[in-house]
Amino acid sequence: MPALSNFESELRSRYGDLLGPSYPSFSAAEMQRREALVGDMMAAQGLDALIVAEAMRAGTATGWLTGWPVTAEAVTVVVPGAPRRMFVQHYNHLPLARRLAWNTEVLWGEGSAIGRAAEAVAAATSDLAIKGRASVGVIGRMPAAEAERLAGRFRVVDMNRAYAQLRMIKSEEEVRWLSLAAGLTDLAVLAFAERARPGRSERELIAQVQESYLALGGTNFIHYVHSTPMDAPDVAVPRQFPSARVLQTGDVLSCELSVDFWGYTGQILRTFFLGTEPDALYRELHAVADQVLDAVLARVKPGTRARELVEASRGIEDAGFTVIDDLVHGYGGGYLPPVLGTASRPSAGIPDLTLQAGMALVVQPNVTTRDGTAGVQTGNLVLVTETGWRSLQQYPRGWRVL
Repeated sequence: MPALSNFESELRSRYGDLLGPSYPSFSAAEMQRREALVGDMMAAQGLDALIVAEAMRAGTATGWLTGWPVTAEAVTVVVPGAPRRMFVQHYNHLPLARRLAWNTEVLWGEGSAIGRAAEAVAAATSDLAIKGRASVGVIGRMPAAEAERLAGRFRVVDMNRAYAQLRMIKSEEEVRWLSLAAGLTDLAVLAFAERARPGRSERELIAQVQESYLALGGTNFIHYVHSTPMDAPDVAVPRQFPSARVLQTGDVLSCELSVDFWGYTGQILRTFFLGTEPDALYRELHAVADQVLDAVLARVKPGTRARELVEASRGIEDAGFTVIDDLVHGYGGGYLPPVLGTASRPSAGIPDLTLQAGMALVVQPNVTTRDGTAGVQTGNLVLVTETGWRSLQQYPRGWRVL
């Protein structure tokens, strides 16, 4: 990998079409493709309308469908044959939402964005009154009172799973945005390795990591980190919030980093050692992780079933270790199927799913001791291709001494 400043320059050159505009946007053809997918999804479920309800910067469907990343609250109404509407909170968010939202009338949500959406659906489907309640699909989460309000007026259908299915296969434009997000995530791990030094706290380190990509339009999505003395470890996986612990020579330092670019996110996991070579335990942990990473990646190709990826991880248990985090998960547009564990740390279930070209996966065999005191991180975001896979991250594999 080049130095931090050189890699930043490479990203600016390679993705100037996305980084140059004040606000990036997808082509009209790509947005029309999404409209068609949503229309087909609604028709397959017999829906008269669709409500996408997301809030507090959570959720991916609003941005994917309209181009507006959710801030406080955004409730979008889709009715076949009618103009699309989005009800936004707060009032001061309206000007930018109107600028960014594609083919969507943006209105103020007033006292209740869900309430205004319900009225819009009722007006657009008024001809169904004599036939019974309209069927309305819902994507996102909403308070119980708002859900009850909708259920009292319409036949409500949960469409979250169907929406996730739409996001699993990425278009060429989406792959380019994902590749930029992966590049920004590589920039983050470059900064992590360059600035992790004894005497610096985890919080100070993460603050400096974030500086590396903010000027390019990236935002923090995941910055999990852990540091612990290698000779007396007490943590096996990166923690969700950095601590005030000060790094010391002899530490093992692991990270899971994701930088977001307008709803598209990279992900990389790596392990570092501060000032000293890894001891026998950590060498073995990482050797097993590398072996399993190779075994799983060898099976990442169209036609492979999700169960085969789990079977490829048997080397973890054979070596007497386990994992705490997921082994594999889909990515790009949410935390997508398949979400897989291993024999010793099963997931909620292994889906009956077959890999297809265009899927994005994070393969991350986070091998840990069974007592949960020591562990390593490796792996990153990959794209399933027609013949196998390719990494969307460029930062080299393997552990490194800093």
